[in-house]
Amino acid sequence: MIERVVHPYQLEKALRHVIANKGSAGVDGISVGEIRNIFTEMKLQFIEQIKTGNYQVQPILGIKIPKGNGKTRLLGIPTTTERVWQQSVAQNLAVLFESEFNAHSYGFRPNKNARQAVGQARDYIHQGLNHIVDTDLKNFFDEVDHCLLLNLVFQKVKCKTTMQLIRKWLKAPIKINGKLQKRTKGVPQGSPLSPLLSNILLHQLDKELTRRGHKFVRYADDFSIYCKSHNQAKAIQVAVEKFLKNKLKLTVNQEKSGVRKPVNFTILGFSFVPVYKKGSKNQYQLVVAEKAWKRLKERLKSITRKTTPAKFDERITKIKEVQRGWLTYFRGTKIMGKLRDIDGWLRNRLRYCIWHDWKKPERKRKNLIRLGIDHHHAYAWSRTRKGGWAIAQIPILATSITLKRLKKRGCLSLTELYIQLNPSLCEPSSTACPYFYRSDLWARWC
Repeated sequence: MIERVVHPYQLEKALRHVIANKGSAGVDGISVGEIRNIFTEMKLQFIEQIKTGNYQVQPILGIKIPKGNGKTRLLGIPTTTERVWQQSVAQNLAVLFESEFNAHSYGFRPNKNARQAVGQARDYIHQGLNHIVDTDLKNFFDEVDHCLLLNLVFQKVKCKTTMQLIRKWLKAPIKINGKLQKRTKGVPQGSPLSPLLSNILLHQLDKELTRRGHKFVRYADDFSIYCKSHNQAKAIQVAVEKFLKNKLKLTVNQEKSGVRKPVNFTILGFSFVPVYKKGSKNQYQLVVAEKAWKRLKERLKSITRKTTPAKFDERITKIKEVQRGWLTYFRGTKIMGKLRDIDGWLRNRLRYCIWHDWKKPERKRKNLIRLGIDHHHAYAWSRTRKGGWAIAQIPILATSITLKRLKKRGCLSLTELYIQLNPSLCEPSSTACPYFYRSDLWARWC
């Protein structure tokens, strides 16, 4: 296999993939923009070192990022050079393992995505499987057993050099706050190889669930099993936890796991609400989960924070990126009402940033006059002792920094973007999106 890994076609494909994914530099400080020139110069030397077994893997840079519950998640960022080699190995490993993976495994696989996983879960619920075993693995990426994982890979990969390279990457130390720490288990969450390795390990769970005849959906380390009765679900939950502990050496997070009904179940940012119509038994409508709304507001709030040093146009560009990504993912759900509320809140945040950027009272007075406010009110409001957020919600800014003026600067509302991305939803008779249940209010909203 190592000959395929170091083949020029595979390396060029891996290099393009790493550059396209961007990302930050590792411990060596080499950025994605510099990697092509450096890798091209050092490629032959790297290949020789790999083939002779003398290749030295560099440490991983550990970065803690905040989670929604106030805790942090540790990301392991390999150097850009390591990412190219890992991507090349991942491309060749995928050829061997992809054909064996279960059809109901949707995470980090070609032609598979999160919306397909959500759609499959909804189909199971509509079939009457309303008792769901919702299982959360505790620190999955940090708890993967190296010996078990390497044995699974070795069943398909007999190349000693490739196995040695994978083992070095798994054992590479991680640098946290300037100190190197040994790693005896886990795969670095942030490397190109970790999603595939996680699927290889959890494929054993897929095979066990398939052997038992269970209906399930798995997206990376998030999986759920769908049952007809509560007793059946409890029995399956106990059996699955036992299998994970004894066979895969993984621990279940008891606080986040349990048997749930559809109305209490959340999958990949979506929740379910029942449809109360004649003949609509076991029919549920997809809605955006509360956590997803909260994360959206947190991201927009961080971009529009007054203390964040950024120009207005830079803020608008970042907001658009967040809006398009979020709306594309949650397309087809009934969210127009909440989008309008967030639009009003976001416009006030932008007005607050503008008011803060004006800083001095005299500059505020002159700008208010330019925007059409009379001299008396412009002078009075420029000298007010009210805070910036209070001013942003008072009509003095709403009537000067109007929606039309914000739109000229490139600020599009979430509702406008949603209609652009989902034009078929503006037609009350349209059935283009299988996830959307229409109501008479929809036509008036649009």
